[in-house]
Amino acid sequence: MPLTRYRIRTPRLIAYPGERLVRGRGGSLEFLELRPYVPGDDLRWVDWKAYARTGKLYSRVFQAEARGRFYLWLDGSPSMRLHGKAAYARRVAEVLLRVARPEGAFVLTPRGARRWRGALEADPRGPMEALPQLAAHVRGTLLVVTDGLDEGDWRGLYRQLARVQPITVQVLAPEELDPPREEAELVDVETGARVLVTPQVRAAYRKALAAHLRELRFWARRAGGYAHLRVGEAIVPGLVQQKVLEER
Repeated sequence: MPLTRYRIRTPRLIAYPGERLVRGRGGSLEFLELRPYVPGDDLRWVDWKAYARTGKLYSRVFQAEARGRFYLWLDGSPSMRLHGKAAYARRVAEVLLRVARPEGAFVLTPRGARRWRGALEADPRGPMEALPQLAAHVRGTLLVVTDGLDEGDWRGLYRQLARVQPITVQVLAPEELDPPREEAELVDVETGARVLVTPQVRAAYRKALAAHLRELRFWARRAGGYAHLRVGEAIVPGLVQQKVLEER
């Protein structure tokens, strides 16, 4: 399945010259609106049908063209090392970067932004710590690949990121969504806390996880876009189905 067939679906309008359509006056052939004629308007864009109906001159306004630029941040915090998430998330990130490359693909590292040339560095910090700082380097759309398991104020985070229209791809393992039924002792790799898993704990975990996923998905979609992939799932069909990728 050639990735050149696809592009990243931008959540809102972008303001960089190039290929994508944005709301504003420009010279593409995508009609936007009519506005009253003012002296100096190009007579080619006068809408004579509107004049015949109303007796007033109106100029047609077209959508301007713009080019996408995409900055990808890959979560490399300790929880990403479990259940094959790190390797799978890296493949997701590479798909997004390859799709974005014809327009402009950049990666965010703890040291800032750089153009993507094939190498990809995961950030050992979690999104709560890293993204508010790195957003200052973004001059386009932010792509976030994370498991989204950080504790913190996700609503507040996405409010801080609203300017960069983040598209979040959340990667989780099947074992995290449906933990084993047998009793076991689990260790939190982020905090070191130990938890004895009983049926009651498992039920409480699933309830808390479902609430967390609903909240993260809501604020992520409101800020830009969101997709949820399970480790091992086909990446491109999943991103197309969830409207992160679209055909050109």
